[in-house]
Amino acid sequence: MKFLKSAHLAPTLVVTLVGFLLSMALFTFLQSLVIAMAVFFGQLSIGWSNDLVDAESDRAQNRLEKPLVNGSIKQGELQRAILVALPLCVLLSIFGPLHLAGGLTHLLGVGSGVAYNFYFKSRITSPLPYAVAFAALVSCVFIGAGRTPPWWVATSGALLGIAAHFANVLKDMEKDRSIGVQGLPQRIGSLNSIRVAGVALGLVALLLSLYISTFRFPLIAAALLACTVLILSPKRAGFPAIMGLALIDVIAFVASRGAVE
Repeated sequence: MKFLKSAHLAPTLVVTLVGFLLSMALFTFLQSLVIAMAVFFGQLSIGWSNDLVDAESDRAQNRLEKPLVNGSIKQGELQRAILVALPLCVLLSIFGPLHLAGGLTHLLGVGSGVAYNFYFKSRITSPLPYAVAFAALVSCVFIGAGRTPPWWVATSGALLGIAAHFANVLKDMEKDRSIGVQGLPQRIGSLNSIRVAGVALGLVALLLSLYISTFRFPLIAAALLACTVLILSPKRAGFPAIMGLALIDVIAFVASRGAVE
């Protein structure tokens, strides 16, 4: 459990579930499980590398909830765990149901997540890896099935990634600034970050409601609810609200078979 906690368990499970549900639209159940495992190991690699990169700053902030800070996990143990998870992610991606093209697209997303940890986190371009990673996640399923990802699916994924980035940073905004982390959200401040995330969510709702007409009103209602939560409780509930909206969007997408056929 300590290793799962270090991997940011809740987002890891949500992203894995999103990958599984999307796969169910175009693959068999067993194939979808394999794809979900590839996504899971990729998310583990991203989460663990994030904790490794942030270890010193987390110690400086006395964040005892972090396994590396409270000593329940050693740095060497986490490095070895990554050396297991990342090759498994690569193998399942390329040699699994996604095949080479879809697998490489998924790995592009994983690589973007890792790149954020090591490079983009303190850059003005910090939203870019999130946009690429979420767009790659939703696109790799189509590419793996030999189809061209609909432009609105990839765009919706990118917008959700951007919204997730701005919302996820809110809870640690001041701490990040104090240790010199200057990604785009830290530069524009909390209020503007909430606005950016809200606009991104609104655009996602608009796109999906246009192309998944069967669930138009539920999708719009879900987006409005997520925006409301983002405004009322941005630091505590903004990021979970956006991840929840992502799940609702994917469920509506899969349920509407006409969107993928």
